[in-house]
Amino acid sequence: METKVTWFGHATLGLQTAGYSILIDPFFSGNPAATEKADHVKADFILITHGHSDHVGDSISIAKRTNALVIANFEISNWLGNKGLKNTHAQHIGGGFQHPFGYLKLTTALHGSSLPDGSNGGNPAGFLITTNQNKKIYFAGDTGLFGDMRLIGEEGIDLAVLPIGDNYTMGPADALRAVKLIQPKHVIPIHFNTWPLIAQDVNGWAKTVQAETDSLVHILQPGGSFVL
Repeated sequence: METKVTWFGHATLGLQTAGYSILIDPFFSGNPAATEKADHVKADFILITHGHSDHVGDSISIAKRTNALVIANFEISNWLGNKGLKNTHAQHIGGGFQHPFGYLKLTTALHGSSLPDGSNGGNPAGFLITTNQNKKIYFAGDTGLFGDMRLIGEEGIDLAVLPIGDNYTMGPADALRAVKLIQPKHVIPIHFNTWPLIAQDVNGWAKTVQAETDSLVHILQPGGSFVL
């Protein structure tokens, strides 16, 4: 069974694997790059990397409509519970759990995580998913460069999904360094060109990555997919 990653624009992603539909940081309403509407997307699971409004996004409305299980850190899970969501699963950095779609471990991410109403969103995270077909996908989340990406790479990463927009996350130069640390087989860049502040030459970045590493870069248009 194939594993497919879809980029919906900004940092919103879909993952289809083992017959399940997973949404990551589902920010559709107010997202100028979004190609879908929140009331149209399917979800069996929703994963939230951190508490910022462009990542929590439409999680609550989608979860209420679909009854998707929402997976996030403890603080965000509690906040969602206070908003009326009971179908949540809390994890923390370094902790893993075998979900129906695969084994999910939370990784370090260097960023903030305050929630839209100012509540404490705990620590930001990335996601390392080992699918039931033993494909390893690293969703870095919003993060700066950190040396322990090399440790993540030691897992043997099939696909890394990395921000390249700069200002709020890694920019192109640090994202290139991240690829060199992780050494994934495939890379998808995200979190760029949503607004002028994070505009980047993604084609130039891809050429540099492929010239200096063995990783293959896949530039997706919003709504586009990559099959692993």
